[in-house]
Amino acid sequence: MLNFNGKLIDPTEFSFSSNNRAFKYGDAVFETLNIQNNTVVFFEDHYFRLMASMRMLRMEIPMEFTLEFLEQEILKTVATQDDFSKARVRLTIFRKDGGLYTPKTNEINYLIEFSENTYTTKSQYRIDLFKDFYNYSGLLSTIKTSNRMLNTLASIFMQENELDNCILLNENKAVVEATNANIFVVKGNEIKTPALEEGCIKGVVRKKVIDILNMNEEYTLLETSISPFEMQKADEIFITNSVIGIQPVTNYRKKEFKTEIGAKLAVNLRLQQVIARN
Repeated sequence: MLNFNGKLIDPTEFSFSSNNRAFKYGDAVFETLNIQNNTVVFFEDHYFRLMASMRMLRMEIPMEFTLEFLEQEILKTVATQDDFSKARVRLTIFRKDGGLYTPKTNEINYLIEFSENTYTTKSQYRIDLFKDFYNYSGLLSTIKTSNRMLNTLASIFMQENELDNCILLNENKAVVEATNANIFVVKGNEIKTPALEEGCIKGVVRKKVIDILNMNEEYTLLETSISPFEMQKADEIFITNSVIGIQPVTNYRKKEFKTEIGAKLAVNLRLQQVIARN
């Protein structure tokens, strides 16, 4: 079942109008959520990121849009399937119909969809650069809007070249992120991740990993600009998002990487998920 503005609807009976603004203009933001044992993992972080995104896009936030309300609506939707111990949920917020570039209203609709989360960490994970188009830096690029054409084209490139993921670059030819995840580059005890100013998504799991590293005196964490050359010279690379958690990269072009630090951090992240559920 889908949840459209609080009403549960069979997917076969649901449709948008031709004036839907998410369809016409990409006028929407979304959160991809990980459900484990009837709990939305790290939902508080997702919620505050969503509220900040809606404010930045000048969407009107309904009075009832509390953390508790949205969490209840998500779990109500997931509960319509028989086994919802593990699920992937997309919560999409879009402006109501009407207008051209200038909307008729800033009021919003919301849609909650779920699917089974079947992702398991891969033992071999190959990446390469996507250089056809750039992800332009700036605050707007840090928001998860529904305008994902660059990610779509990079994913097609990935599929055509039998890769597991692609790395996006900004207009300065610096590393931004993977097609669906944030990226971390390890060299010795120094771990770098692109700064938000580089144009990367303000990822929830990115934030959690940064918190873990900042509490660990063994490593130095830098949010900075990263060149593709640094990836070639790295000891390890791993990517992060809410569904996969931490996925170590094993191959970038002809370079093979270790996976020890990524695997160690994945254990720490899972521990945080358990604490969050309890």
